[in-house]
Amino acid sequence: MTNTSYKIKTILILFCFLVCYLGKADVHAQTFTIAGLKIVPTQWDKEANLIKLEEWARKAAAAGAQLIITPEGFLEGYVGNPNLASDMTHERYLEIGESLDGPYLKKVESLVKELKVHLLLGFAERRGNDMYNSAILFDPSGKQIGHYSKTHSGGAGEPFNKSGNIFPVFETELGRIGILICFDRQNPETSRILALKGAQIIIIPAFGRWTDDISEDILLRARAYENSVYVVHVHPWNTFVVDPEGSIISQSRWHDENIVLAKIELNEKIGNGPIKQRRPDIYGEILKK
Repeated sequence: MTNTSYKIKTILILFCFLVCYLGKADVHAQTFTIAGLKIVPTQWDKEANLIKLEEWARKAAAAGAQLIITPEGFLEGYVGNPNLASDMTHERYLEIGESLDGPYLKKVESLVKELKVHLLLGFAERRGNDMYNSAILFDPSGKQIGHYSKTHSGGAGEPFNKSGNIFPVFETELGRIGILICFDRQNPETSRILALKGAQIIIIPAFGRWTDDISEDILLRARAYENSVYVVHVHPWNTFVVDPEGSIISQSRWHDENIVLAKIELNEKIGNGPIKQRRPDIYGEILKK
């Protein structure tokens, strides 16, 4: 081997090593603090709930949170479920609905700009004469960077809500985020689609009556493990964060209102669990009705 060839080979080896090293360093460096607001809204009172959101979001930001999450339907008090809001009518529900350019979302925009945080808000979304159970994700500039509508809605639980039908993943400064809402978590396909589309964190704002371990803690530990992603469940009575190995790393249960903080570290564990051994060529039967 000539001296020139040797030098070129050495440079290429060093270059490859440097790329690999920097790549790993970059993955390990992506850490931030997430905050689930385990708080209960007031039904039919967006003004009161906005005041409460401001109070608790400030506390979370002061504690170092860079991403703050509310429960499902927080803005209006999750009144789309007649089992929990017996005084709900279709007309009243339409009246309380908030559009994406509505005045209360504008106020939330100002709040996140002031606090310089990402924030995910659950709310009843009005589109013309249609209603959706939705979540909106703001970045620190106040821009709406993520919008998702519950895909397993309607029926007896939410008779006046239409269902969404897409599973977007949002590229953010903090990583790639997917969103599900409450019952969406019950079927494994929803989380798997988000993971396959590159989600590193799946956020699940929820409400309803607190049920049991199997449909919350155990179920979402499995979702995190099988997809090798973080799962964040934010509910007024059971808020917790699961890491990609299926371990709950932070949790608060029962009726005390508080903030659940957790450190998120986007490293080589993301996407490196059972999901890597998929054989989609033999899974066709799962698509049959």
